[in-house]
Amino acid sequence: MAQATYDIVIAGGKYTILVLESGPPTRGDPLHIQPARYLHHLRPDSTTVKFQVGRESVALGGRAPIVPCGQCLGGGSSVNFTMYTRASASDYDDWENVYGNPGWGSADLLPLLRKCETYQVEPGKPTHGYSGPLKISQGGFFTETGKEFLDVAAQYDKTRGQTDDVNGLFECDKYGRWQKWIDAKTGTRSDVPHHYIYNHDFREDQVRILTGYDVKKIIFEGKRAAGVEYVANSHFNPDAKAEVLTAIARRLVVISAGAFGSPAILERSGIGSKETLAKVGVEQIIDLPGVGESYQDHQVIFGPYVAADDVHTLDGIVTDDKVEIAKWTKEWKETGSGLMAHNGLDAGVKMRPNEVELSQLGESFRKRWQEFYVPAPDKPVLWMGTMSMFLGDRSQSSVKKGYSIGWYIQYPVSLGHVHITSAEDVQSPLDFHPGYLDSPEEMSLHKWGYKRSREFARRLPSYRGEVVANHPAFAPSSKAATGARSGPVPVTAPDIEYTAEDEVALEAYIRRVVATAWHSVSRHQMGLRFLISCTVLTMMV
Repeated sequence: MAQATYDIVIAGGKYTILVLESGPPTRGDPLHIQPARYLHHLRPDSTTVKFQVGRESVALGGRAPIVPCGQCLGGGSSVNFTMYTRASASDYDDWENVYGNPGWGSADLLPLLRKCETYQVEPGKPTHGYSGPLKISQGGFFTETGKEFLDVAAQYDKTRGQTDDVNGLFECDKYGRWQKWIDAKTGTRSDVPHHYIYNHDFREDQVRILTGYDVKKIIFEGKRAAGVEYVANSHFNPDAKAEVLTAIARRLVVISAGAFGSPAILERSGIGSKETLAKVGVEQIIDLPGVGESYQDHQVIFGPYVAADDVHTLDGIVTDDKVEIAKWTKEWKETGSGLMAHNGLDAGVKMRPNEVELSQLGESFRKRWQEFYVPAPDKPVLWMGTMSMFLGDRSQSSVKKGYSIGWYIQYPVSLGHVHITSAEDVQSPLDFHPGYLDSPEEMSLHKWGYKRSREFARRLPSYRGEVVANHPAFAPSSKAATGARSGPVPVTAPDIEYTAEDEVALEAYIRRVVATAWHSVSRHQMGLRFLISCTVLTMMV
């Protein structure tokens, strides 16, 4: 067994440091640094994400949901939608006050949030930083549908205002432009490897980056984390020996392998529930039943609409139209702007229901509203926003230009799990259940999201109807029926009325299409229970 010694070992990324990454490097690759290319990583043949397949779910009509997670240096920061979205201040305060993690409240973490960023949108914002490595901007374009969304919001929704900062930590329920992890000067993705690793001239005896290696487990000396065992990922290192390697850490082992990788490493190491570990023959070292439990994700749906021919969308770029890619790449290289320096998401809202909407959500939600949301007015119930492209199954439509309005549940009640199925094989499928729609109240929230987003969509001047195959199968005679349109309805038009039959069709649609927002978190327990001599830092990514 080959062995090396380091001060710090980071599983997932004046001391010697080893960073281990399961996937490939990303340095300078246009598919990573050009923000508009992100959907390339979600293709079925992608090697920069790993697709986790969940259990077949009764709540999803027997469907097995698929959830991608980053599998390249930088993880999700290298392949995600570059959507800059912060938690609410009360979320951090809950870490400290509810879950027993001293020093993890919003007052403690705000200096760290500011330290990592350079906020290029507007100077002088007290909750933002201005000298950090990661750049935040509005991107290199402001699309027509983004502008129209905010114009419609001002006229159609008089109960909510607008803001110049939808991520200011302390308030929500206001519409605004959505910030992005994009450098305003260069138009490049603001990810972790290009701003913390590749931009430094590290000597290999200082920082060593090994890509294409999977961490098998943590090595313990008693209950102290002393290092890790790792193996080559044969997909990226086909010529490497099939042997277990070890890295010894003099100071610290950091497990930062995400919502799927971190619990798997912990469980293979003997940290977790005795019952779960016994199923796969792992000897328990630390009794921590929460590992791999309480999986959560923002359940998202994007409703797609046909756009007018003269609007700008990312459809050409994401469908590999060579003319569109060449056109926007040229502008991106010359000025750092244009659609290639954009993610298509220009505007949105972190939304709480008003009294009328609350009455429509039913009694199943009201109890949670009173107990969870009322004491924390900065906590939104839904996110809703517009995307300047057709997001959906393109095999069922010939739409060349589209836009989508999506929504997701901010604090889902449904909980799932992520557990290992093998003690030895790091590539074995996980026992994974995301829990989408397991709680009845989530259906009412998704129905609210669909109805609300559709009212916005059909008022945008760019609206030319719904992409029928990607909407509920409403009866042709229904007032909710979908189809091609010549233009928008007036802002003052009455909302669509849905019959009982329409509600059934809407529920079936939600079960058919609800999916991951790529915001997975699972439990790698912190708090007083974990104050033992073992030095392992776990993070939720």
